[in-house]
Parts: sequence; C-alpha cells; structure tokens
Amino acid sequence: MDGFRADIAFDGERVLPDGVLVLVDRDIIVGVEPGTAAAPAGCPVTYHPGTALMPGLIDAHTHLCGNSGPDALDRLPGLRRDEIDADVGTALRAHLAAGVTAVRDLGDQDWTVVDRHRDRADGPTVVASGPPITSIYGHCAALGGAVRGIDALRHAVRERAERGVDVVKIMTSGGIMTTSTDVLACQFTAEEIRATVDEAHRLGLPVAAHAHPLAAVQRSVAAGVDSIEHCTCVTANGLRTPPELIAAIAAAGIVVCPTLGRDLSRLGGQLPPPVKATMDRTGVTEHGRRAHVAALHRGGVTLVSGDDSGINPSKPHGLLPRAIVDMVECGVPNQTVLASATAVAARLCGLAHRTGRLAAGLDADLLLVDGDPTRDIAALGRLRAVISRGRIVGR
Repeated sequence: MDGFRADIAFDGERVLPDGVLVLVDRDIIVGVEPGTAAAPAGCPVTYHPGTALMPGLIDAHTHLCGNSGPDALDRLPGLRRDEIDADVGTALRAHLAAGVTAVRDLGDQDWTVVDRHRDRADGPTVVASGPPITSIYGHCAALGGAVRGIDALRHAVRERAERGVDVVKIMTSGGIMTTSTDVLACQFTAEEIRATVDEAHRLGLPVAAHAHPLAAVQRSVAAGVDSIEHCTCVTANGLRTPPELIAAIAAAGIVVCPTLGRDLSRLGGQLPPPVKATMDRTGVTEHGRRAHVAALHRGGVTLVSGDDSGINPSKPHGLLPRAIVDMVECGVPNQTVLASATAVAARLCGLAHRTGRLAAGLDADLLLVDGDPTRDIAALGRLRAVISRGRIVGR
C-alpha cells in the first residue's frame, strides 16, 4: 500500500478543506482520509508541502492517430499499421506527461484505436468512437466513415456497436480542417441525425455530434445527441447563440465540449492560412468564442474540457491544461472547470465507475501539483507527480 498526502485537495466535485491522504493498493484507491490522518503502519507516503492533490485529467476530445502535423489527418490513409500505432503511442505518452490519465478518442483511422489501444496495460485509459460517421466527401471522410442515407447511417451505427465502440461520433457539419467542406453547411438532414441517434441509443451507445454552424447545432439538439463537439454556432454573419437554444441544450442535459486550447508557438504565432481564411470568413474570433462559451455557462449548459488535439501543429497532444486555462479565461469558475476535466468528463465518457474522482474503489489516477488550482488554474502546469493506475509516471 502507498499513500499520497497534500495540504490542498479537489476530489473531482468539491474542495476537501482539510487536505487529503489517499491510500492506494496497487492500482486502486482504497481510502480517502483527511490530510491530518495517520497512514497505516508501514505505508510509505508521498508528501510535498504546498501541493494540491486531485484526480487525473480527462481529455474528452482528442484524435490519437493524428501526429499534430500540418497534414495530420490527411496523411493517415497512406500510413502502415505500425506507423499509426507508433503515432498513437506517442500521443498517449504526451497526454500522460501533461497529467491526462484518460482520453476520449473521437476520430479513428481504420479502427486502430478501437481494436488495438483501448486495453493497454499502461498509460491513459482510452474510450473510442472508431471512424467518425460523415457524409460522402465530407469532413474527415478519409478516415473511412463516409455514408449516405438513413439506411446506411443505421448500418454504420450497428457496425460500430459490433466493433465494440464506446461512443458514436457523427459529423453533422463541415470542418475547419477539411478545407474542401463548407463549415457553414450541414452534412446530414434532421431526419438522418435523428435516425443515427435513435439507432445508437437503441444499442446503448451515446452520440457525440461535431457541429460548427448554428443550424447543425439546432439539428443535433432536436435529435437528442448526448454531446455537441465545438458547438460553435457560426453563421454567415459570425457567431450567434440564441438564448432559447442555450436553454434547450441545458434542459436536454446535452454536454458541450467547446474544444478550446491552442499553441500558436508551434506555428510561429500564426494559424495555417486555410484555417485562418475560414475563421476570417466566418467571423470566428477569439473574443467571440470566449463570449460564446461564457454564454453557455451562464445558461446552465454542462461543459467538459477537451482540446481536439492531434489535428494540426497548434493542437499538440498534451494541450488539455491550456484548454482548461482558456475555459477559466472565458469566465467559468475554477472549480467548475476542474470538474469539467475530471468527474463531469468521466460521466460523459462512461468512466465514472473507474476514474474522475478521489473515491475508494476507483482507479488510482492522481495529480500532485505545486500550488492551488482551485484558486490559480495555472497550477495545473506545475506538475509534481502524475499517478496513472497507481504508478508514478516516470518511475
């Protein structure tokens, strides 16, 4: 048995005012005691004064097959199986180094993650969608999930259920990284999205809907999806978030992953020209995005943290702490944002029985950071130790 003690603690849902002593037996949390509690005889305890202990982070939107290069997704169909496997391994190590102990992969190439990377003995826990369902020649069609029509959509959902996916991903609109698509256009009718959701729910699977334009968000809400990815609400005249739509998302309990976070230093401070052109054309500004996320929060929408990592150089794997900081800068309180990347994300990803909280019986996925992230969110960038399934990473 091992112990981890800290003066400050966030258990995934609330602050523990007396700090915490977490007891771990192999890979499972077996006790959560006040910080002043004595450890059992013979139990070594890791303790650094001034540190905070919390659950490991969960990245609710990543693309593990993507290598964060300029052509990260377009290159995938031409790669050998071992090359894609190597990229997935590199991605998972980068996530873990940033304190991410679980991920939701929402864009797989040729079932790589679903078939070969969900049951790894080490590294982040992985839930996966398989290739995203998209339209013919639509956003990310190269990943292998392009279909047309209601019958084909229902068949695609059944295929994913048979392959054992954890979530169904549907591209309801074009995307910024597929410049041959129109980011303002819907890729499926309302009836097609509803059929996809009905089939997935019949088979016990949640649905994550990629949606940029306002019309695609509205169709996704009407269809009853479980989460909306990006949820940009873009129109020909810029971002527009009708209050009644926000109310409908909140009332339906649909979770939004705004996929914040960007590292422009990897691009010399500039976005790729095609991406910048799309953003300029649609009016998707940094200020507009922050105001949009703030409005969602004020309207009672549940937010989760994810970063869309792997898709281009500004979205490297391990970016989640930056996305969390960005959400705080949108005006969302620290504790709400921390929950969005731990307990709330665990529930969305179907992992609440395994991780996301400091609770006996869950996986020993823990972070020790210098400082107090409930007051200073930048503390997430000052990692003292990452514990994944009971093992201190790097030892």
